[in-house]
Amino acid sequence: MNLQISGHHLEVTPAIREYVSSKLERVTSHFDHVIDTTVILSVEKLKQKAEVTVRVRGKDIFVEAEDGDLYAAIDNLVDKLDRQVQKYKRKAQDHHRGDRIVNHIAE
Repeated sequence: MNLQISGHHLEVTPAIREYVSSKLERVTSHFDHVIDTTVILSVEKLKQKAEVTVRVRGKDIFVEAEDGDLYAAIDNLVDKLDRQVQKYKRKAQDHHRGDRIVNHIAE
């Protein structure tokens, strides 16, 4: 998995980089078909914003979260992303299961 972390109006310190990568490991443990991950951290006045785009086979999953604290925004982002990845994984599994049933009935 390729991981890119960048900051807008924010310096990405090694501590923030390590925090983001450790949190994203939780998502990749559920789903190992992640091709590329891009994280953008930004500051807008009093809001800390975190965005992530995860490329999986056939789809891009985009999630964003805002909070007063950057670490809380990252936590919220990872929670949302985890739900989206699990939803994608269930849809992919259900889709393939339905094909097997249809193919089995046709034979």
